[in-house]
Amino acid sequence: MNVVRLDAARLTVLVPDLAGLLADTVDGGASVGFLAPLDRAEATAWWRERATAVAAGRLVVWVAHEEPGRVLGTVSLALPDRPNSVHRAELVKLMVHRAARGRGLGRRLLAVAEEAAAARGITLLHLDTETGSPAEHLYRSCGWTPVGTIPDYAADPAGVLRPTTIYYKRPGGPAAAGTG
Repeated sequence: MNVVRLDAARLTVLVPDLAGLLADTVDGGASVGFLAPLDRAEATAWWRERATAVAAGRLVVWVAHEEPGRVLGTVSLALPDRPNSVHRAELVKLMVHRAARGRGLGRRLLAVAEEAAAARGITLLHLDTETGSPAEHLYRSCGWTPVGTIPDYAADPAGVLRPTTIYYKRPGGPAAAGTG
C-alpha cells in the first residue's frame, strides 16, 4: 500500500477514483458532508474543486493506493490563508474504502498527515467528526483531544441530524493524557 501526496495535476487524473471512494464512503454511512445516495457527478465535481484548492496551496491531499493504482483512502489538510493562523490546519475528509477497512489504513493516513503538518511547522491540528462514529474512536486512540460536542451539527448520509465532536492535536507532540 502506497501513500502519496497529490499535486493538482495528479489529483485531476484521479478524480474518477476519488469520486468512487467518496461515494463508497457516503454509501457506507460515514458523515463526510454528503447525503446518500451520492450522485457520481456531484462527487466528481466536488473533487474537481479540490484540485483548484491544491493548486492554490490551500489544501494538501494524500491518497493510499494499491498497485496498479486503485485508490483505497485519502486524507487532507486544509491550510488557513490568514497571517494569524498559519500555525494551524484542519484535518479533513479522512476516508477509507469499505473494502480496505480494518487494516490500519485510516491510522496510517492520519499519521502521514500529522507528520507532514509537523514538518511544515504546523503546531496545531483540529477536526470535527460525528460523535460516536468509528472515526471518533480512531481519533481518540491516536491521541486527539476532544474539545466539546455540538448537538444536531450535521445530517448523516440518511439525513438524520447528529452531534459532532471537535478535536485537536499538537502534531509531533506527546499524546494527550487520558485520550488513549
